[in-house]
Amino acid sequence: MINHTMIVSFDDAIPDSELDQYLKDIEQVMRDSGTIQTFAAKRHIRVAADDHSPVFVASAVVRLGLADVAALNASFAAPGAMELIKRWQAKYPYRVVWVNHEELV
Repeated sequence: MINHTMIVSFDDAIPDSELDQYLKDIEQVMRDSGTIQTFAAKRHIRVAADDHSPVFVASAVVRLGLADVAALNASFAAPGAMELIKRWQAKYPYRVVWVNHEELV
């Protein structure tokens, strides 16, 4: 299995209900695509040291579990993914960094 772990950072504060909806929307698009085996998402837990982050402060982390590299590549072309990104970027601009990795033990 390959994990695709994304760290999402909204540029400005986003209401909790909107962040929850964003994460639900990602899950729905990815599950509907049939490319993922697992999905997990959690909010970032804010601490004082976040004020000194050299890059950005996360809003949430999302992890997709996929069978292999082919499934990972297919997930980037999932139907509805680009529309979801455009819709949320227009509403609440955000940045994402990710890492593709084997299971962390």
